[in-house]
Amino acid sequence: MFDALMTRMSEDPALFQTLLVVGVGVGVMLFIYGLFGSVGQKDPVARRMAGTSGRARAKRRDADILHSVQNDPTGFLKAIVPGDKKERTQIQRQLAQAGFNNPHAMRNYYLFRLVMGVLLPGLYIFMIYNARAGVVPMPDAVTHNFSELSQTRITAGLAALVWTGFYGPNYWLRARVDKRRRQIEEAFPNALDLIQISVDSGLSFDGAMTRVANEIVTTAPILSEEFLITQREIQAGRARDRALMDLAERTGVREVGSFASVVMQSIQFGTSISDALTTYADEMRHAREMRAQEKANKLPVKMSAVLASLMLPALVLLVLGPVVIRYLRNISGAG
Repeated sequence: MFDALMTRMSEDPALFQTLLVVGVGVGVMLFIYGLFGSVGQKDPVARRMAGTSGRARAKRRDADILHSVQNDPTGFLKAIVPGDKKERTQIQRQLAQAGFNNPHAMRNYYLFRLVMGVLLPGLYIFMIYNARAGVVPMPDAVTHNFSELSQTRITAGLAALVWTGFYGPNYWLRARVDKRRRQIEEAFPNALDLIQISVDSGLSFDGAMTRVANEIVTTAPILSEEFLITQREIQAGRARDRALMDLAERTGVREVGSFASVVMQSIQFGTSISDALTTYADEMRHAREMRAQEKANKLPVKMSAVLASLMLPALVLLVLGPVVIRYLRNISGAG
């Protein structure tokens, strides 16, 4: 493959110049990136001294424990990250509900969209060029298909790949959020029963949540991870009500939000957490039964279209089949 590429470059000086320009451009970009990265690294002592300023203290206070501040994008990130804080907050919430709690998750997400929006069309253009120039050997069927593409089909393919690369991750993120939310919804009722039993047995609420999280780590790893994150935040000094509200926001499940509200109200008003969890568990079982009945009642309506599409052709054949057969026999007898 390398020998064929060198032979092609020796025969086509324009290809050599193109590859040289691309290589120089990539090298310059990497050099600039490394230079800015080395210059941007502050000395640890200077960074600590800067951290004692009033602005830095306010920034740390706003960050709170185990959370990072979502600052406005600067530099190159302005071109890829939305400037609207509301839109950034929405994307950050979706990433958290999908399980991406890294402080740089939003930046990586938009960089991935940008890379995919450029990479897929770039590969498509390379395949077309390679099929016509023969730089890299490919199967004859692939070479023939790409070399025979018209200008209209090439433009349509590029547009489709740009759209897929840029907007495809958005649909993938939504699907991952829905899947993760569904897994939490299925595992939460059993986990709530275990928490209630643990509290009735004499454990504190925090101890019960930690014990249940360790017990369900194999059957419900996602919910176990969320419970452990919440307990680590509480142990680190975060207020319990804010930690529970963060739990509800990360999961995006309505039952978890109601659970957080029940626990906070019980702690705030001094009522028994065990009684509150027992009452809420009964209500959640009733709500789950009602949702199951609702799905069962919707089933005949959803099946009607399928049954009609499958049974109607058979009924038409049964009704009209004998008539058509008699008609054909009469025609053949008359002839």
